[in-house]
Amino acid sequence: KNLAMKPFQSSFLSCEKDAEIILRKLFVESRPYSDDLKRLLVINTKDCLDDKTNPVYLKKIEEMNLPKLIQQQYVTFSPEIQLEEHSEVKSFINITYDDFLPNSTNPQFRDYTLTIEIMSLLEYWDLGNYRQRPTKIAGFIDGILDNSKLTGIGTFQFIGGSEVAYPNWGGYMLMYRAIH
Repeated sequence: KNLAMKPFQSSFLSCEKDAEIILRKLFVESRPYSDDLKRLLVINTKDCLDDKTNPVYLKKIEEMNLPKLIQQQYVTFSPEIQLEEHSEVKSFINITYDDFLPNSTNPQFRDYTLTIEIMSLLEYWDLGNYRQRPTKIAGFIDGILDNSKLTGIGTFQFIGGSEVAYPNWGGYMLMYRAIH
């Protein structure tokens, strides 16, 4: 008896491809905005956006590629974050998937809500001139991703956001609907 399974398709598997597309849009393909986003996550100083000629900042941003952002936990994909005690990470984004539903016109595809949680240690929020690190990060993310294309034929649409607070940490949660 042949126990081999027939080939299958599942749009849940498109989450991997969507994650790659999202991260490439945020950190590779959107220069100079992607460099500013890296600065906000990686450089823990008030002048991270203002001092564009600092050789230490320039070197750090140039060396911080996508695999390093993930390996060093500036970008995570887990519902639970566990940062090491003496980690340099003072800000990060966490990406999760939720609320999968069949697409209304193509039921073999699944639409879902992608949540991007932006977190910063409270002592690093203030960037001066009424600017706050988490809202700047949210602005760059939203400006790059809203109404963009992912896998499939649909778009990536902002559906809401809210403030998030934990002891010593705070930020914002942005929610997008991925329409396939």
